[in-house]
Amino acid sequence: MAGILYIVPTPVGNLEDMTLRAVRILKEADLILAEDTRTSSVLLKHYGIEGKLKSHHKFNEHETAAAIKDRILEGLNVALISDAGTPGISDPGFLLARTCAEEGIEVQTLPGPTACIPALVSSGLPCDKFCFEGFLPQKKGRQTALEKLSAEPRTMVFYESPYRLEKTLEQFAENFGADRKACVSREISKLHEQHHRGTLGELAQWFREHEAKGEIVICVAGAPAVKPEKKNKYGRGEGQEEGE
Repeated sequence: MAGILYIVPTPVGNLEDMTLRAVRILKEADLILAEDTRTSSVLLKHYGIEGKLKSHHKFNEHETAAAIKDRILEGLNVALISDAGTPGISDPGFLLARTCAEEGIEVQTLPGPTACIPALVSSGLPCDKFCFEGFLPQKKGRQTALEKLSAEPRTMVFYESPYRLEKTLEQFAENFGADRKACVSREISKLHEQHHRGTLGELAQWFREHEAKGEIVICVAGAPAVKPEKKNKYGRGEGQEEGE
């Protein structure tokens, strides 16, 4: 009988964000796949879990996915974790989940920590509809992506490195408009969690003068709706004379 692949979210900051179910699954799993075994061993040791770690990251996942799939088919229950947050969301995990799903293996993803949702809700921007863009391309395709997103009506959520934050905010202001509202969140669920709100122009100026540190989430308001032109009884725009 085949085993199960468990996708297990881990805390993005505070270790208390680990769910009771997540701890139980990691204790019961036959094997735990970790993005960085050194980082994950600290978390596992905190919860008394030892001796099950195997490396699974973006540099080897194409090589290991098939082998892991075969071991699950043989009956192993495998848990996949990333350094922080939910695997597959801007972290390794998608390839293994797809490989197992295509083989008919049961894939269970536990609900749990992720940085994007707390940042979105705390931003004060509309969160009934939003799009998650993760990390934009650093070079090739970046400008094309920005141009396409300039007309996106939903709140947009991005991940960014603190080292590229200033440049990214400047590019956002240039492509989306300096007066577009936004929020930069850093260190979600950690001791120094902060949320800087304002226009893209204001935020770009702020981070030109203040060094950014920690994990960064940027939420940007969607493009304002274009009001349809009012028509008179003749079907012409207001101010348009008959015969024009």
